[in-house]
Amino acid sequence: MSSESKAEISRRKFLNRLSMGLGIFGAAVVGTPVLAFFLDPLWKKKKPVWRTVGQKNDFKIGSTVEVKLVDPAPLPWAGKIGLTAAWLQRRTENEFVAFSVNCQHLGCPVRWKEGARLFMCPCHGGVYYENGKVAGGPPPRPLQQYAVRVQHGVVQVQPGPIPMDYGL
Repeated sequence: MSSESKAEISRRKFLNRLSMGLGIFGAAVVGTPVLAFFLDPLWKKKKPVWRTVGQKNDFKIGSTVEVKLVDPAPLPWAGKIGLTAAWLQRRTENEFVAFSVNCQHLGCPVRWKEGARLFMCPCHGGVYYENGKVAGGPPPRPLQQYAVRVQHGVVQVQPGPIPMDYGL
């Protein structure tokens, strides 16, 4: 082999290794934020978010009312869509129960029908009893129940993500 061919081979090896190194560097630059996005929830402990919905005496025993609250994880640009709601029932002097306003079938908003004492979904005919259990229609599960607490006469609800089955 002549010295020219050895130089050509080493130049080829050099350029090959350079391009591989730049490719690995580029993949690391692009892949690190993507990987961090997917792994971040595994390390971050979410603190429970309690939303105040009113004074204890604002709710009559035996009543079911819709209360407005802010989504626990709204995006900074969410605006009005960062608002959500819950159905709050006052069962006894100190017992409150809150349900998601979203049907467990496809997430449509359910309505409370006072005369029938039922939650009804207008989209696909889902019906829920007063206790949130499925009475009829396509919903696969009862309404999602949220944690409720009363502190110093103030009623607070801990909302969760919007539950949906997507027909699966």
